[in-house]
Amino acid sequence: MAQQNVYDRLKELGIELPSVSAPAAAYVMSAQTGNTIYLSGHIAKKDGTVWVGKLGATLTTEEGRVAAHSIAIDLLATLHAHVGDLNRVTRIVKVMSLVNSTPDFIEQHLVTNGASQLLADVFGERGKHARSAFGVAQIPLGACVEIEMNVEVDG
Repeated sequence: MAQQNVYDRLKELGIELPSVSAPAAAYVMSAQTGNTIYLSGHIAKKDGTVWVGKLGATLTTEEGRVAAHSIAIDLLATLHAHVGDLNRVTRIVKVMSLVNSTPDFIEQHLVTNGASQLLADVFGERGKHARSAFGVAQIPLGACVEIEMNVEVDG
């Protein structure tokens, strides 16, 4: 069975890739070695600014899931800028999510599902990945969620 064109799938989902953000410090947004691309952590944004908040205090699990979903879109924009064609993706290998949360918040995995589900929706089997989701005391600029991703592309 032929794989669906990623850009057709994004259009079906009503997703338009945004402009890629510049790094906020001394790093690059993506780096590649061999067929593996490492995407730097992307923080949640809402209405073009940092989405500040702490899960379990000022934000709900559902708001965190929406934030993670929006980060996945930003990650795809960075990946597109790096490879030029998202159809070259052979596998989303690993997603790591940091959730700015209170010590008693235990739904980091549900927050991260916002990104994981989008990747599966866009790439199908190629989008199913290994994953880690951590609760942390703080994220740069007070962002509620930060996600990084490792991707394999064809040669």
